[in-house]
Amino acid sequence: MNQYWGVDADPTAQGRIKGGRPVAVLDIGSNSVRLVVYERHARSLTPLYNEKTACALGRGLAQTGKIAYENIDRALTAIQRFALVSKLMRAGTTHILATSAVREASNSKAFVDAVEEIMGAKVTVLSGAEEAHFAALGAISGMPGFVGVVGDLGGGSLELSSIAGGTDSTGETHELGVIRLQDDSDVSPAKAQAIARQRLKKSKLMDGQGGSFCAIGGTWRSLAKVHQVLRDYPLHMVQHYAVKASDMLKLCEDIVAATAANKPYTGSEHVSSGRRDLVPYGAAVLIEVLKAGKFDTVVFSALGVREGYLYGLLDDDERAVDPLMQTAEQMSVLRSRSPAHADDLIDFTAELLTTLGIAETPEETRLRKVACYLADIGWRGHPDYRGEQAVDMVAYGSATGVDHPGRAFLAEVLAVRYMGLKQKSMSQSLLALSGPTMSARARLLGAAFRVGYPMSAAMPGVLPRVGFVVDKGILKLHLPGDLAFLDGEHLRGRLDQLAGVVGIKLTDVVAG
Repeated sequence: MNQYWGVDADPTAQGRIKGGRPVAVLDIGSNSVRLVVYERHARSLTPLYNEKTACALGRGLAQTGKIAYENIDRALTAIQRFALVSKLMRAGTTHILATSAVREASNSKAFVDAVEEIMGAKVTVLSGAEEAHFAALGAISGMPGFVGVVGDLGGGSLELSSIAGGTDSTGETHELGVIRLQDDSDVSPAKAQAIARQRLKKSKLMDGQGGSFCAIGGTWRSLAKVHQVLRDYPLHMVQHYAVKASDMLKLCEDIVAATAANKPYTGSEHVSSGRRDLVPYGAAVLIEVLKAGKFDTVVFSALGVREGYLYGLLDDDERAVDPLMQTAEQMSVLRSRSPAHADDLIDFTAELLTTLGIAETPEETRLRKVACYLADIGWRGHPDYRGEQAVDMVAYGSATGVDHPGRAFLAEVLAVRYMGLKQKSMSQSLLALSGPTMSARARLLGAAFRVGYPMSAAMPGVLPRVGFVVDKGILKLHLPGDLAFLDGEHLRGRLDQLAGVVGIKLTDVVAG
């Protein structure tokens, strides 16, 4: 037995949140069946395990009214494996959600009974309105401030909801799933587009008022990935990826046109084989949605019905928690040398900004606090690489509640904190996403961290005892008398760098 842990007693790693009991969600969709096991049921969800199997339960359903038995067999085989995974991971609760294929098929009862026997849990068959509601909650859970229309495109249906003020209304369901359209159009994306146009006329949400449209669903996520590849975008993640509606419209029209000409659409090689043939139908639906709604922006969400369902089970206080802040605090607990030091760093940087006369917006304050919680997550890495490793955890991590410019800001703070102001190893296109103003703020915070850490050794109690003042154009760092020995060439060099970021030429360290 390993001297640090014993699987017989508890298989849980020490790098997981203590006291957290995993929660599992089995999502039975019209195209795929997916199991996601989350570390715990909280405002910020961290997947422990995520796997899907393409079962195409919705294939042929519109014509026959039944789920094909070979597809049922494929799904039940996958679900047997998922049941074992859920058991091995000691999930405290397993939620099973089924959507349009199961709710519409005349032969779904036997399938549902078999799933319940395998999983030992009840299957919740969502109505179209419920599916729209939980998809909207999923978008809200990952983008709390989103206002606009949410669309969740599955294999059998498209659910639409309106979001404002952190809640949803006017849920709709339309027979516009990509598998259904592929069947209904006789495998013609151009014809599918005409069908989508006609069926969307029933929508009360496509009122042409513009604003933002949030796209959810695997096929639309594939469209986002194609768009990212074609524009050489530095972050290959879908969550909170925002683009002009006109740009996405052009891509979708090109995809439909290429398919109509029996040619592979540009970027198809970057789409999974199981999704590649469905993308043109997702493009056809998105064209008609964007035209009917006259939307200005498309924002993609990787969170949908599963996350929305769990979000809906939280109480009001838990829903009000900032998901990004919770993620940062968890990372600090799991990876920093002293989580309490982050609180010192928050006050230390706040005082510095006040001294420099720099005001913050609420969002800037929020991101600064998050950066302080993340500031020490890379200490276990090799000195030559810990900067890149820390930046990767932030820029490419699974945190929600942050847009791509915000990720770039946090990445640059950590890049400067670990690699200095002259570092060149980071992707400049990634850092540029934050914009010049936030980039300058990131460099200031990173430089402040580089002053604070040598004094405190990442431990709490020191930073509250030091302070800054600007006197006659000189940035002065005040040390208490019993810490006067901290004054030295290394600290003064870091202070000079910090002052240089804000255009102050002279610095001093004052003890006593």
